[in-house]
Amino acid sequence: MRRVRYESPGGPLFVEEAPLPVPGPGELLVRTEAIGVTLPVVRKVTEAAEPVPLGGEIAGEVVAVGEGVTSFGTGDRVTGLCFGHGYADFAVLHATMASPVPGNASAVDAVALVRSGLVALGALAAARPEPGEAVLVTAAASGVGQLAVQLARTRGAGRVVGAVSDAAKADFVRGLGADHVISYGDASWGTPVDYVLDAVGGELLTRALHALVPEGRLVVYSSGGGAIQAYDLLVGAKSVIGFQMARIARGKPELYEQWREELWRLFAAGELRPRVHGEFALEDAAKAHAEIEGRSNLGKVVLIP
Repeated sequence: MRRVRYESPGGPLFVEEAPLPVPGPGELLVRTEAIGVTLPVVRKVTEAAEPVPLGGEIAGEVVAVGEGVTSFGTGDRVTGLCFGHGYADFAVLHATMASPVPGNASAVDAVALVRSGLVALGALAAARPEPGEAVLVTAAASGVGQLAVQLARTRGAGRVVGAVSDAAKADFVRGLGADHVISYGDASWGTPVDYVLDAVGGELLTRALHALVPEGRLVVYSSGGGAIQAYDLLVGAKSVIGFQMARIARGKPELYEQWREELWRLFAAGELRPRVHGEFALEDAAKAHAEIEGRSNLGKVVLIP
């Protein structure tokens, strides 16, 4: 089978022939039909001290099951988060991280919807929104951000503001349901909001905090880091909340499954539509990463084996 790998920090990425994996106890072997490209994986390639397997979101057909697996069988269509080599023709997926793909959805729909949607739903839940409140979503054109904009609207937000790196993305974000779109470099971010969902971090955290009303909430789910001055919290009685999807998956599996079901329900009802920026062959994985690094994507970037 083919898989994408790299040998030194920063790449380059290349395709190699590799043995077919064997699923261990509790695992599924999946013939991949779509693979989601995410910013955390891109950052691992550029920032990790040593090369790591390129894992992430996959969707496809189960072709073999490991010992003890009773929840899935061969022929089932699944999606989930792969912690090993996911940029490949076949990948190993732990059964607890897998969920079925309904018949009305494609593999591309699945990788664009489930993992990114879970992060968006989790960040939204962490903000504890009240009906009618205003929200600002940073990286609003990203794989997670585009779903966060739509989900905020379905959850009763009174005003949805999308923040983007490039004003050229404004029409795309408005098409998702945002009432207003601002660029990070704008002198003013407009009327303050009740809560911010931030996927960027870094220097943008201070501006996100200043975009809040008194007692507003900033939910940070970015891997980009950043620092906040304590005084900026005190002066407006504002709060910062960190959200990590892995903690929900490990510690609250019932909630994790509830959120997955909600995503598919909204998708089936036509209330949630993941946008796909582009589909790339495995051999073009480096081009897919460049789309993410350059912040040029409008929606999800997907690899197709």
